Amino acid sequence: MAGYTKAQHARSRAIQTVSLSFFRFAPGAARLWAFSMMGLARRGLAATPGIGFWKLCGSGTGEGFTPRPNLGVYAILATWDRRDIAERQTQDGPAFARFHARAAECWTVFLSPVSARGTWSGQAPFAPSPAPLTGTVTGPVAALTRATLRPRAALRFWNRVPDISAAIGTDPNVTFKIGIGEVPLLHQVTFSIWPSTAAMAQFARADGPHARAIRAVRDGNWFSEELYARFALTGTRGTWLGANPLDSLKETA
Repeated sequence: MAGYTKAQHARSRAIQTVSLSFFRFAPGAARLWAFSMMGLARRGLAATPGIGFWKLCGSGTGEGFTPRPNLGVYAILATWDRRDIAERQTQDGPAFARFHARAAECWTVFLSPVSARGTWSGQAPFAPSPAPLTGTVTGPVAALTRATLRPRAALRFWNRVPDISAAIGTDPNVTFKIGIGEVPLLHQVTFSIWPSTAAMAQFARADGPHARAIRAVRDGNWFSEELYARFALTGTRGTWLGANPLDSLKETA
């Protein structure tokens, strides 16, 4: 990862950094270990110096957008007051280092919040800067949505997910997408990366499965809690499926 200038380093101290680390585990003992860490890793993560809000998540099959768990992929989301601490702890902090040691592949995305509304476990975890890194984000942008489903609405929600997933998957602009969550069926997080704010907004406005699902959610009051956040991408480390997913942006630049 390219180094910071002194000015960038000073500014990074005043801007919240969000890290989202993905870990892929080979079949067998490594996956059993990773599954057990969904409970056992919590104390270590909570004790990580400099960490703020954090969540340990599993994923679903098919890029995560299904209710069936994928025991090979896990993620850790965390907030930090300083970028340098985020980089150091997500690599060498004991809780994260244990995941790195066992995983077959790891990819971490570093983000700066641009906008956020809603709550996650009763908290507002993301703190957008009053003056985002580039004012209006002109480069790649990431979107995160998180919702707690009302049990009565879970079946209707998951019946719509395959169509939404297919719509995202066929969109030529989406750079990376994954579905993760804390509790199967009832807690759902979607994370996606787009080449620009315009590309992301175009997908959101299109009258397709995604827009129809949003209307159904609103009309039926399916969620008991929800959060929507947008981020500027500030860096990555590692690979996913053998490459850095953001390399495709360089090829089309």
